[in-house]
Order: sequence, then C-alpha cells, then structure tokens
Amino acid sequence: MVTLECPFIMARTILIHLLWLLIATWAVFAANPRQWPENACRRPIIRKEWRRLGKIAQKEYLRAVHCLAQKPAITPKSISPGAVSRFDDLVTTHILQAPRIHRVVSHAIFILEVVDMSMEGDFLPWHRYFTAVYEKTLREECGYTGGQPYWDWNLDVPPFGNFTQSPMWDADFGFGGNGPYIPSPPSLSFDITGQTGGGCVIDGPFRDMVVNMGPLDNVTGNPCCLSRDFSPILADIHLGRNATEAALSQLDFGSFSLTIEGGTNPTSIGVHGAGHFAVGGTLGEMGDLYSSPADPVFYLHHANLDRTWWSWQKKDLSQRLAAISGPVIANDWNNTLGGNVTLSFPLSLGVNAPNITIQDVMNIRGGALCYDYDELYHF
Repeated sequence: MVTLECPFIMARTILIHLLWLLIATWAVFAANPRQWPENACRRPIIRKEWRRLGKIAQKEYLRAVHCLAQKPAITPKSISPGAVSRFDDLVTTHILQAPRIHRVVSHAIFILEVVDMSMEGDFLPWHRYFTAVYEKTLREECGYTGGQPYWDWNLDVPPFGNFTQSPMWDADFGFGGNGPYIPSPPSLSFDITGQTGGGCVIDGPFRDMVVNMGPLDNVTGNPCCLSRDFSPILADIHLGRNATEAALSQLDFGSFSLTIEGGTNPTSIGVHGAGHFAVGGTLGEMGDLYSSPADPVFYLHHANLDRTWWSWQKKDLSQRLAAISGPVIANDWNNTLGGNVTLSFPLSLGVNAPNITIQDVMNIRGGALCYDYDELYHF
C-alpha cells in the first residue's frame, strides 16, 4: 500500500538542502563584504535633505532632539562627570575619541596655539556608525519615525544659494541662526576668515540649549550656551559643488578621504572642516574638534559627508564596499608606525552601542546598518 511517508521525507530532504544552501550563501556574503547584496536590508530607513522633509517631519525631528537632551545620561560619572543627558552621552564619546579619529584644525577661546590632528583611516567608518547610532537612538528612545536628515551644503552657496539665508537656519522650521558678533580675543592665535558671530544662538529651537561638555576635552561639566560663529566666505569657497566633485572624482579611498579633509597639509581645508567652521567659525561649538556634536547641526553635516562617501562607493560598488585605507597612527602617512586600518579594525562608541568592525559599516544596506539616501551625488 502506498503511503504519504516517502513524499513527505523527500520534501523534508529538499527543504533541508535548501536551508543548507541558504546558510552557505550567507557565509560567503559574510566572509566577503563586496558580496553583500544591496537588498540584504529590505526596508531601509530613508534619509532626506532637511528642506525636503516637510514642515511636520521637521518639527518631529526637532522634538526628538529635545527629547534626547532631556533623558538622563547612561555614561558612568567615573567616565564623564559632566554628562547630564542621553544627548551628552554621544558628545562624551566623541570628545574621548576625537584625538584618534580626526584631522582638522581645532581651537577654543581658551587655547593659545593651533592644535592640528591628522585624520586616521577609520574617520569615515567611525562617523558613519556614530551618526547611525544617533539616528537609532532618536527613533527608539524618542519616538522619531524618520531617517537622519542631511544638510546638502552645495545648495547653500553660489550659484545655488546663500549661506546665511539657508532654510537650515530658519527659526521655526530649522536650527536657528548665528550668534551675535564677538571679536576674537587677542590671545587667540587661531582665527577663521570672515567670522560674523561667536555668541549664544538667540533664536530657533535651540536658543536655550545647554552645552554641558567642552571646550576641547573637558567632560567634567561646564554648562554654557550653544554658540555659533558663521563664516559665509569660508562656506562659499569650500562647500560648493566643485569641492564635492573633486572628492567624488578620486579613484581610490585614500585619495577620496584626503580630499574630503583637504590633503595632508594641516592648514588646508576640505568639505569636512569647511562644514564645521562655516557654522562654528572661531568661537562657535561646531568649530571645536572635540565637542562639536553638542550642536545638533553636527549630525546633518556628517550625514551629508556619509552621503558623499556612499555616492563615491556607488560609482563602483563591487570594489568600493571593501575599499579602506589610512593610518592607524596619526600622521603616519607612510604606515611605518602602525600600518593601515583594515576591514577588521574595531569601532567603539562606548556605552552607546555594541563594538563592531569597519567591515560592518562598509555597506549602508547590510552588515550593522539599514538605511539609504533619497538622492545621491552624480557628478
């Protein structure tokens, strides 16, 4: 008598083989990041340019940032006595790791010399992870439903726009504007060309924001206002399409990342530093190498830097998902002291997120990440 046992066993055997095939395929993708399919993340969060969000979404985002600034910090006081809020937790992490992940001229009203730090190979991956964790925190702890918006600086300089008139600085549906003009102290040897502010932000949703960290590497607590010091001249020179295009035209990751930073000359500036100093100038928060994330604009600026990197990766995705280089030790451009960073190089955000590796963030739609951009640069 024929039974149903044989077809059942055959079906089960086929199912088992298919399961093993799927496991084997996943193992290949995991071992080689260039093999990660772009649809590995099936429902990515979509990041949009600030002015394309719409007024309701803009208000939702601003509300979530305020929410994060009101939630209690989780950083132990032994690490950061001055951290008050969840917003401060991320600022603290950036401060503690700043000397290792940057190449940018830093300053504060209290220092007498220019301090320069050379960017290391993990700068872009680290900030990609940092910004994604900020986005995740806004969504999971403050009910934000959108993606981290970005600020396309190209739209706010000639011939497309005017820096000081950008919707970014709108008092109702933006981040507020500049601070009142304060002359740079004579003792300060570092000065950004064309600074126009320096005082506390006087309008917009962050006019009463308290900055608890900084200046520089101070995490003991130093409550003060949020300050900005716009430099429209610097923005016009360094944040235009030509500067972005110069980075995107590079053929290897090392050249791309150096162009973003302005090269190895500590006095030069690329779109990364220009975005910071166009907003922070000489005396503003965004101009501080360490505590710049205390200005919420930081995350929109770095989202666009990440968008620029992803635009570069997408020009040759199969190869550039694994393209990484840069010194482990600051200034070690010939790799004689510490060698190059690799895909296995560790990334840490302290108490804010699990430790991962650079490989985990090379694909924004795979590994540890699941987001995309509404539009990329195509030049």
